[in-house]
Amino acid sequence: MNPIASSSHLNKIVFVGASSVIVALLLFALGSPEFADQTFSKVQTAIVDNGSWFYVLTVAAILIFVMYLAISRHSQIKLGQDHAEPDYSFISWLSMLFAAGMGIGLMFFGVAEPLMHFLAPPTATPATIEAAREAMKMTFFHWGLHAWAIYAVVALILAYFSYRHNLPLTLRSALYPIIGDKIYGWRGNLVDIFAVISTIFGVATSLGIGVTQISSGLNYLFDFPISAPYQLLLILAITGLAIISVVSGLDKGIRILSEFNMLLAVGLLLFILFVGPTVFLLQAMLQNTGAYLSDIVRNTFNLFAYDKKDWLGGWTIFYWGWWLAWAPFVGVFIARISKGRTIREFIIGVILIPSMFTLAWMTIFGNSAIELVLNQGSTELGKLATDNTPVALFLFLENFPWSNVISGVAVLMIVVFFVTSCDSGAMVVDMLCSNGRNDTPVWQRIYWAGGVGLVAGILLMAGGLSALQTMTIASALPFAVVLIIAMYGLVKALRVEEYKRESMTLHAPSVQHTTNTDSWKERLQVIVDFPNKAAVERFVEHRVKQAFTAVAEELNENQIDADITQTDEAVILTVKHGEDAEFIYAVYPTIHLLPEYSQSAEQVAADSNDEHTYYRADVHLSEGGQNYDIMGWSKVAVINDIIDQYHRHLHFLHIAG
Repeated sequence: MNPIASSSHLNKIVFVGASSVIVALLLFALGSPEFADQTFSKVQTAIVDNGSWFYVLTVAAILIFVMYLAISRHSQIKLGQDHAEPDYSFISWLSMLFAAGMGIGLMFFGVAEPLMHFLAPPTATPATIEAAREAMKMTFFHWGLHAWAIYAVVALILAYFSYRHNLPLTLRSALYPIIGDKIYGWRGNLVDIFAVISTIFGVATSLGIGVTQISSGLNYLFDFPISAPYQLLLILAITGLAIISVVSGLDKGIRILSEFNMLLAVGLLLFILFVGPTVFLLQAMLQNTGAYLSDIVRNTFNLFAYDKKDWLGGWTIFYWGWWLAWAPFVGVFIARISKGRTIREFIIGVILIPSMFTLAWMTIFGNSAIELVLNQGSTELGKLATDNTPVALFLFLENFPWSNVISGVAVLMIVVFFVTSCDSGAMVVDMLCSNGRNDTPVWQRIYWAGGVGLVAGILLMAGGLSALQTMTIASALPFAVVLIIAMYGLVKALRVEEYKRESMTLHAPSVQHTTNTDSWKERLQVIVDFPNKAAVERFVEHRVKQAFTAVAEELNENQIDADITQTDEAVILTVKHGEDAEFIYAVYPTIHLLPEYSQSAEQVAADSNDEHTYYRADVHLSEGGQNYDIMGWSKVAVINDIIDQYHRHLHFLHIAG
């Protein structure tokens, strides 16, 4: 199914094609920055004027779709084979997806956006209590469930097809249910090139803009000059750290940095909560959440059709476009770290928990800032939120004890968030250019991490960031169309999955028939002995292979293509049915801990290397491990189990066809 899985590390078409387009767009933005800005701005204006309804409808459909999947009969399907376990602990997983998703955005807009809505709300009177309520409601709306649902649906589609169906972990795999093996041709290359370009410019523009906040913080703490050359040095420093991180790998680089920053974020959040107006903030958090949830349907579909406002295009449509533009990057990254999760666990972890933390952050920082402006006369803070957004956070922190220390922590968090965004972006682009593989040469990861920094530095110096940011958001429109098609493809694939599960339940497991009246004694002896690896391997090598050979010969005599393969890990029987899904029955010697009911280590075979473990001959089908052991079964019993499973597979092909 995956003809490129074992091919070259580098997909030269995607690598060269994406690099060439990036250079061309960069030259266009540099050569005529004003013309480029005007061109992309006209495109974005046209999209807002004529296509805002499509953005709103798409994002609403995405949220409804993922919430449905979380409670549907498909929710227990694993993103991986049935026996797969998560690669990362729950905390590590949450830390990494949060750092890549929007950690840096909360640092930049946590204070500024609620204040901007407070001073210029869409419907309420500015700088009033009603404006404060509306400001928090709209901030929640832009940073809550909708944003994370966009990331989640892309990551879910990619993780499902990659880990469940052995497709490459790149954006092309989302189209497999629609165009099949054509994803390995020019269509798939085009989709991956688009994803690379979107990721590079999305991360680079964010890095270029975010460096202004870092330099503002350093200026506040150490009188660090705020000028383009010094900001360029910051970009070089962040890029250098990102290169070190991406070369170190996901486990040693991104994971450790993400967990470190998550600890700092929780610490800073609790500090502001307990040092600030604690009771008010707790009350506001509950009220803001209630207001957000009670108005979520109305706000989701509110296009201001009857009272035209520029506010919609400047805020909601901008955010929906930005989240969609970032979705290829964040989606691939979240998929990369989510193997082994069930669909329900995945959706809860990617949507609900990060949304809850995001809403808590926006309440504690946003409501505290509004309180300073509304009731304590901090007019300069409100002015900076609009005129000099990067500085707003640090002026806000001046109102708390140990402001220099917590401002230093904030700067450190911003730097680490940008490092994790830069190196996770480089890792994703490297995978997109390497057929979804993550065991790529070091030079490729350095190339893309350095490329992000180079693009950000050039655009910052030449003034092309605005044009590229506008272009990135405009690119969300075609991606939204692709995403809707991919969602339809996922529904088709899950329906087929349901057919397979139905076929498994319609036929109850048969009694293991045998002509050997003493076979039960042999099985019982194996069960109470807890065999070691050598014993299981002997069983697989002789009895299982004999059973496989008998079945394969009989099938081949009936003109059905069946063959047996053996790897270092298993012996595998494969039965092919043309273009239909093939039947796979494999037996793996797998290690297990001794159960508590085992009386003593003496029950383990004498030549065991570990008195606390034993081995089983576990059956694996195409969906993965089936969690039952055939060790000690007779040849006839093994044959009958193969036939039972094959019968279910044929029933699945019948109802799926």
